[in-house]
Amino acid sequence: MSSQNTNVSTTRIIPGPGRSTVRDRRPGGRIGRALRRFGLVGLVLILLAGVGAVATVYLVGARLSNGISRINGAFDGLDPATRPTTDPAAAKGETILAVGSDLRSTGQSTGLDATDRESTAGDQRTDVIMLIRFDRVHGSTSVVSIPRDSWVKIPDHGMNKINAAYPLGGFPLLIRTVEQLTRVRVDHFMIIDFAGFRSVVDALGGVEVDIAAASTGVGGVAFHKGINHLDGNGALAYVRERAGLPDGDLDRIRRQQNFLRAVFTGIAKTDPAKNPMQVYRLLDATTRAVTVDDSYQTDELRELAMEAAKLKPQRLWFITAPVKGPGWEGDQSVMHLDDERTAALWQALRMDTMADYVAGHQADLLPATPR
Repeated sequence: MSSQNTNVSTTRIIPGPGRSTVRDRRPGGRIGRALRRFGLVGLVLILLAGVGAVATVYLVGARLSNGISRINGAFDGLDPATRPTTDPAAAKGETILAVGSDLRSTGQSTGLDATDRESTAGDQRTDVIMLIRFDRVHGSTSVVSIPRDSWVKIPDHGMNKINAAYPLGGFPLLIRTVEQLTRVRVDHFMIIDFAGFRSVVDALGGVEVDIAAASTGVGGVAFHKGINHLDGNGALAYVRERAGLPDGDLDRIRRQQNFLRAVFTGIAKTDPAKNPMQVYRLLDATTRAVTVDDSYQTDELRELAMEAAKLKPQRLWFITAPVKGPGWEGDQSVMHLDDERTAALWQALRMDTMADYVAGHQADLLPATPR
């Protein structure tokens, strides 16, 4: 990665209400604090391909969303005149830029359990970059991963790896970079760090992932061929592994997507009527682990949650931006995107014609059993 810009802005993450050691004597105090943690479900359940059973629970605490941790200024400095416009045919849809942060410390940096409440963008890396498109007209959701080493133009900084945008200029520059690359307008921003990643998995009681071949993950965690039941630590090792995989970062992206698919399966099996405590633990974990931009309104979260109840597995697509392959730019190992094929993908996202794209590009979809 190139040297960092010294004029990096500081981004403040605004926490929701913290825990108090003093007993809350207001009417419904303890229950109220618990309910506030349901507030992020509208976003998270769709990201994790939420289902109607959990969306029903969301209704209990939809209006008590002041427990959500939010990012202040994620869209600061973006010039409306230069941002992509939304095509009228896709005006009802919504796009979220979701990133996974690998903070260079052992503390959690997002959500209510964050130990590092304020940090400069240069302290973090975006190892996971995903565009999530919700097509309300056709009832589909597309999760498109952009390889972190993609060689792209970063506004005001020239050509670089796409994940250099974050340390060079924080969330706003990353959003500008993705919008310039795709010409897809980003409506909202979301971040989850790996420490918070574990808690969501454990709240589900673990997840099951299908693996094509035996391998060893980060920290020496062993995976066997076939179905593996992973707890939070195992899932973290699974999605972080890169060096031992044949296609390196591309295989790691497929693992990230395979994990999300496994989480969807786990959530789909969650019945609040039969196991309300498991549902509560899941909602509690997500609100503590995830942070969203401060423009995300409660009614928007509620609307997304209700749509999640209608989402069908066959209308949820995981795709990686097409690449020509790895290469070199100077002394940097980079990934070169396939301009022609990605242009078709970005257009499908902009126009909400992903069903047609998927029908003609089956090879770009996440395979049933990734490495």
